[in-house]
Amino acid sequence: MQRMASRVFACLLTSDDAALTSAELSERLHASPAAISGAVRYLSQVGMVSRQRDRGSRRERYQLHQDVWYSTLLSRDHVLGRWLVTLNAGAEAIGAETPGGRRLRESAEFLEFMRQGLEELLERWQSRRG
Repeated sequence: MQRMASRVFACLLTSDDAALTSAELSERLHASPAAISGAVRYLSQVGMVSRQRDRGSRRERYQLHQDVWYSTLLSRDHVLGRWLVTLNAGAEAIGAETPGGRRLRESAEFLEFMRQGLEELLERWQSRRG
């Protein structure tokens, strides 16, 4: 995660409501509005933060998603799946027994191992919370 995005995330995580305006973030972090905007855009793109309007106001509040770690890791599981398809296709395209093909296969095997472990951990988390 980018440095400013990390700072914004930590600030939201430690705030009472897990939600702050851009001005509040800027003040607390001693950062420019542009830096806050870029960080919030990144956090929104990776699904960790959402924007909400205050009622009767044009101000936006940036809110952490509920169960932010679970949902973030769940989306990473989908990314791993796409990488696996790409790595396996690459290994087949250049030949599984070539040095590059072996590295691609090994990378795919490692990611599959991580994906299975992540899936099991997410299921255990849901059981624990459920």
